[in-house]
Amino acid sequence: MEVPSSGGIVSDQSRPAPRPAAEEILDVVLIGGGIMSATLGAMLAELQPDWSMRLYERRDGLAEESSDPWNNAGTGHAGYCELNYMPDPADGAKAADISRQFLLSRQFWASLVAEGALPEAGDFVNPTPHMDLVFGAKDVAALRQRVETLRRSPLFATMEYSEDPAVIERWAPLTMRGRTGDEPVAASRIATGTDVDFGALSRGLIARSERSGAEVRTGHEVTRLRRQANGLWSLRVRDLATGRSHTARSRFVFVGAGGYALRMLQRAKLPEVRGYAVFPLGAQFLRCDTPEIVAQHEAKVYSQAAVGAPPMSVPHLDKRVVDGEGALLFGPYATFSTKLLKHGRLSDLFTTIRARNLPSLVGVGVQNLPLVGYLVRELLASRKRKLAELRRFYPEARDADWTLIDAGQRAQLIKPHPKKWGVLTFGTELVTGGGGSVAGLLGASPGASTAVPIMLELLETCFPEQWPDWRERLVTRIPGIDAPVDADRGTVDAVIEATAAALGLRQRSAAIG
Repeated sequence: MEVPSSGGIVSDQSRPAPRPAAEEILDVVLIGGGIMSATLGAMLAELQPDWSMRLYERRDGLAEESSDPWNNAGTGHAGYCELNYMPDPADGAKAADISRQFLLSRQFWASLVAEGALPEAGDFVNPTPHMDLVFGAKDVAALRQRVETLRRSPLFATMEYSEDPAVIERWAPLTMRGRTGDEPVAASRIATGTDVDFGALSRGLIARSERSGAEVRTGHEVTRLRRQANGLWSLRVRDLATGRSHTARSRFVFVGAGGYALRMLQRAKLPEVRGYAVFPLGAQFLRCDTPEIVAQHEAKVYSQAAVGAPPMSVPHLDKRVVDGEGALLFGPYATFSTKLLKHGRLSDLFTTIRARNLPSLVGVGVQNLPLVGYLVRELLASRKRKLAELRRFYPEARDADWTLIDAGQRAQLIKPHPKKWGVLTFGTELVTGGGGSVAGLLGASPGASTAVPIMLELLETCFPEQWPDWRERLVTRIPGIDAPVDADRGTVDAVIEATAAALGLRQRSAAIG
């Protein structure tokens, strides 16, 4: 190996004998033990098994923040039901883009399961139809147009639509029983949706990396990240159990630290994030574990967000499968804290404030007064009001069957803008710098579902010399790199069928119908 002057790592396949510990230089360091680091680590472990790799995670376990199954809704985001991806029901471009990306993730996971590199797929992914359910003439008309728009794409050709309460009750019984009145109602459905336990998936991917020699250190927090004159990155790492710190050096660093990612990239003095800020949003869900109720709902049912609500706050009633046990979640109910991680510190937000991003942070608050009002109403909402929102989806819901749980924190990205004080975004953004020697992921949903294409982008950007060879090898796992997954209806059906077979979804979906 030699230190790159730019454009990623240069590999020498005849690797010298290991250096003494005092002179240790790692090839790759991953910061954070969630789905992003796990995905990148699994790819690099296969593509370049001779590289030394280490993962640092501040928690004592892996995937205990945003990737934990109870810190997110577990939706395999594929554009099937997320109305926030289509504010204009005549424009399906974003929904189609997310759907294509998710199919690449399915291809990657399916290939690893097929060869035994991941545990049985039932441990992390389960068949769960994706639905939309809307009420009132205006939203019914919008959903009807959305379905008409999406059906023109091969990705959504199997989408069903109905305004018949009896049909909707067959798809999602709890949503229609006990409903009174003659309010118009409509639903759409795609049966090939999924529920994903991203925590279990992350741990499986990291275990695959460990089998190739990667080292994992939990309970370790990276407190400093600096680039040296020779191009290496120097990391100061604290062992949270002992309080002792050590220094590590690496040729490449990926920051997949969730809400802490911006703070880490700021500490690295990366010019690419100059002026960036974050706005933390948390969430709560109502959770039901009553077996006879859970058994009656086999879908993820999304609807329209409240006026002024952020796009990621669309209400939904979800079937979840975690550790083989089913449950229902309803929410989210927005919360606010200055923590940037669920297990973070109240001082977190303030550590990211700089002179360059303060105007954007203040400006976003001024420009998004409806959002501020929504957050205030959510924070003041009583349990009675939360249950009333649930009963909009499930009229016969009983208070005693539902427990309020805290979900994860999301650090929504605020970016500088030439004509505004700042712009609040709700997607994900890959940031690279240092001549391709460092990268980080900022933002939130639908990152986990699209982790595979995001990491493909990282590999191409940060390792341009290796990419042509890597690409050829990755195509065997992810054919969609070469052959568009949505070329036509037959291609989409073939991709869905092949990945469903490898992931065992076909057999388990038979029970759902």
